[in-house]
Formats: sequence, C-alpha cells, structure tokens
Amino acid sequence: MNTAVLDRATWQARAAAHAARVDAFIEPHLSRRGSAVKHPVHDFLFTYYAQRPAQLRRWHPGYGARLADAPEYDGLKGYSHGAVTDDHVAKQAPILRGLLNLLRATESRPAHTGCFGLHEWAMVYQQSPDELRHNDWPLRLGSAGTDEVVETHQVTCSHFDAFRFFTEPARPRNTLQPASDDRAAYEQPGCLHAGMDLYKHAFRLTPMISSDLVADCFELARDIRELDMRAAPYDLAGLGFEPIRVETPDGKATYAREQRRFADRGAPLRRRLIEECERLLAAQKV
Repeated sequence: MNTAVLDRATWQARAAAHAARVDAFIEPHLSRRGSAVKHPVHDFLFTYYAQRPAQLRRWHPGYGARLADAPEYDGLKGYSHGAVTDDHVAKQAPILRGLLNLLRATESRPAHTGCFGLHEWAMVYQQSPDELRHNDWPLRLGSAGTDEVVETHQVTCSHFDAFRFFTEPARPRNTLQPASDDRAAYEQPGCLHAGMDLYKHAFRLTPMISSDLVADCFELARDIRELDMRAAPYDLAGLGFEPIRVETPDGKATYAREQRRFADRGAPLRRRLIEECERLLAAQKV
C-alpha cells in the first residue's frame, strides 16, 4: 500500500502530544503505585487490562505510515525501517477477523439500559468483609443490605468478563449465562464493560492503528469506570465519588441516562475500530 512518510520533527511532535495527553492519567497511577496506595477507580485500567503504562505512552502512527529517522523504533514488534510491516499485519489476521466479528455484532444491537450496574453488586453477593475486592472501602448498605438488592432485583449482565467475577451464589441469579466463547452473541453497546473494552480492543491492534485512537478509547474507558464505581455498592464518597443509588427509582433513571450517553459516545469509536479492522484485512487481502 502507499506509505505516508513523516519527517522526524512531525512525528516527534505528535509523539510528544500523545505522551502529554496520557501522562495526565499515567503519572498519578505511577505515583500511587510507588507509595503502595490503591485507588479502586483510577487504577482499574492499569491493573485489569494488559496494557502497561509505558506501552500506552508510546505513540504509533499505524500501518501505512513510515517514521523517518526513527532509531527509537528499531526492534519494536511489528516494525522494520520505521514502519509496521505487511508481514506483521498478515500474521494478525485471526485476531482481526475475530475482533471485527465481535465489534460488528455489538454495533448491530440496540443499547440495553436495564442492568442498572448490578454486576458489581453480584460480585460481592454473600461475601464477608474480608473477601471483598475493594475491602479498604465499606459497602454503602452493609452486607445484608447489599445482598437484599441482589435478591430483590433482576440481574441481567450480558458481559462475560463481568459475569465471570460473580460470586457462586450470584451466578444462577443472572438471567443470562454468557461464556468466554460466545461474546459475539451477547455483547451490546449499552453495557459499560463493552464500552470500556473498546480500549482493550484498540491496544490489541497496536501498532497497526494510530495511538490517537487508542488514547480516545482509553479516555472513554476511564470515564466509564467512574460511572461503574459510582453505581457500585461501595461507599467511595471519601474519594469524591457521589454514589448513584441504583437501588432507588431515581438512581436507576440516572444510571440508564448515563448508560445511553456512554453508548452514544462509544459508537463512533467502535465504528472507527471496525473500519481499521476492515482496512487492515483488505490491505493484505486475507
């Protein structure tokens, strides 16, 4: 394919702008980590996902661009002479096909906004305080009150990577039983975790896509995580997060409204990822 050549001054400026953009999130995380301080909201994207801070910080132009005078990229996976190689893209064909299938399936469905964030409640159902994932923070309604919310609501989690963290007593309470091999059958754009996973899908395509798209997905995921934990059973008011009381009618309405807003915000990013997968597959005729 035709290759656009970026001179050193141009690509260095873009790389510096990208680093400055993500450093706003990376540097506080690294500072906390150095002090052995945990943050249940803002550390999530660095601890749950496999992308390391240094990887997020490195800028890539994507397949179809060549960096002139770029010895910094020598030896990086997928690169040769400052550009992502045809061979590397061809080797990623199985990942590209699988991801394209998932993204298209998700995009094809309407956004469901009736889950009310109860996946986080099901993850602590009938647990003792010592068993809680974020046991530095109390449950807002206490253990009994939290269990009652799960028992008196319909739990409808469609996302396997949330469902797999349900406690054993909570799993049968879910109206759906998603599995690791049928994500494309369940994913829907209103799911907060499907929106956060756009970041995972984007960094899995690194270095074949521009890091600008990866950073866009990261920022979406970070904002979604805040909503996710505001609606969770934990009391995080001490961290400045006003709870969304999903056990109440007003809280449910607020959560559903925010879900729709994030679904709308995620839709163009999902579309861009679809188009990138299509472009990469078409370029190699695989």
